[in-house]
Amino acid sequence: PFTYLYLLQVSLGAILLPAHLAATLAAAAAAGVALISRWSRPLVLPEAYGFSPDQIMLAANWLAFTMVAVLLVVFVVRISRNLTARDAYVAELREREAQEEGVMRVGLFASGAAHELGTPLSSLAVLVGDWQRHPAFLADPELQQELADAAAELQRCKDTVGRVLHSAGQGRGEAMGAVRVGTLLGAIEAEWKAGHETPLVCEWNAVGELEVASDPALPQAILSLLENAREAGSPVIHLAASTHDKEIAIGVRDQGEGFAPEVLAELGRPQRSVKGAGRGIGLFLAATVARRLGGRLTAHNQEGGGAEVALHLPLVSLP
Repeated sequence: PFTYLYLLQVSLGAILLPAHLAATLAAAAAAGVALISRWSRPLVLPEAYGFSPDQIMLAANWLAFTMVAVLLVVFVVRISRNLTARDAYVAELREREAQEEGVMRVGLFASGAAHELGTPLSSLAVLVGDWQRHPAFLADPELQQELADAAAELQRCKDTVGRVLHSAGQGRGEAMGAVRVGTLLGAIEAEWKAGHETPLVCEWNAVGELEVASDPALPQAILSLLENAREAGSPVIHLAASTHDKEIAIGVRDQGEGFAPEVLAELGRPQRSVKGAGRGIGLFLAATVARRLGGRLTAHNQEGGGAEVALHLPLVSLP
């Protein structure tokens, strides 16, 4: 009766093995059953047990069937679970590859746009400089102030274009490194306050001396999160950093309307933006930068209104 256990081996072989090996296993099982049927030794029990051969055979058949059924369920469920996990992992890798390709396209377009914008920005800077020295404009203090603001904004644009071109020319692996949290966020705070009127409240003194994994794209990723908070209409923006286990969370909180459910469901995908075609890649780029540094991006709506987006990055130096 226990030759049914051969079926367990054949079933698992059919699932896990190549076709020719599974066929070999089935042939070996059939040969084993044939040999047992030809050269078997009958089971003889003393009369004191009180069981007839038919009763013994029936009980043995039931026990063998139950064993095969239980073992098949256990092994097939485990194999199916492993196959499902493998398929999910492969799908995740494919999605990451597609996202990396999207980042590469964005980088190429940004580099090309930076090259194209260099000349007109320089021309505009020269024009604004000439206007600032023109006698007709020198007599108007209000116009002089507006020209000074225009010159400052042009310089900011030129600096941004320069950073884009500089980042595009750096090797991806060589550009990664470590930076102190206080240095990183301090520079971001200074740049934000120099070009924006929206107040920025910063809280990172407790972790300012810790080092976090970084690359040249990280500051721009955090600035893009701050820009998203500003565009959400928040009157004040909070930038904070704190440690959790062996990582640091750099969070941006706003008091806007929060995220739509479909945006949170597909966090970091550019096509889920509600800003229109060609916009809304801030979360996408931030998520990509976080993954490249071994971290992740999270986002949620706050109970009192507004939203919080956080970059979770691995620490280089632990507290």
